[in-house]
Amino acid sequence: MGLLSIIRKIKRKEKEMRILMVGLDNSGKTTIVLKINGEDTSIISLTLGFNIKTISYQKCAIILPIRAMGVILSCSHYLQIYTLNIWDVGGQRTIRSYWRNYYEQTDGLVWVVDSSDLRRLEDCKMELDNLLKEERLSGASLLILANKQDLKGALTPEEIAKVLNLENMDKTRHWKIMGCSAYTGEGLLEGFDWLVQDIASRIYMLD
Repeated sequence: MGLLSIIRKIKRKEKEMRILMVGLDNSGKTTIVLKINGEDTSIISLTLGFNIKTISYQKCAIILPIRAMGVILSCSHYLQIYTLNIWDVGGQRTIRSYWRNYYEQTDGLVWVVDSSDLRRLEDCKMELDNLLKEERLSGASLLILANKQDLKGALTPEEIAKVLNLENMDKTRHWKIMGCSAYTGEGLLEGFDWLVQDIASRIYMLD
């Protein structure tokens, strides 16, 4: 049995996922983590190193219906609970070189973009490009959150995708871009639902 198979079996048993959340400073990473965990977001301090938040994430799954003669005989639902260990890492330029210390065993990568910070979008693209070159992150599902959609002048997710040149990303990478607002919470659960489902399909549903 290979090491990858052993890791999959361990993860399948524990139903845990390691999520690395990165992006430029002031993009809203910490606010997003607090928001999806139902915590107070009125006072947010600058993340100078990293924060680890463990979240119990519930996802409703549907078992495909059993049919006979065109009639549905059964269709059931079950609640799957995953433990998300979210590493929220500071994005200041002076500490970005330390991001590599957190790459090991990452299942999902969340890249947060401040959609209203137009002057730093090129910097954002460069840092994301560098991140995706990392071999230790090659198998991680990628969720790009185009944050601050509630602000006037913010670029749409489609415009962000064009700036980041996402269409030319490595075709083996599983990725999705989602517009969101850490302030209102809009789009956050939809984004994390996709991320959790994509990770689960790779880790827990493989023999």
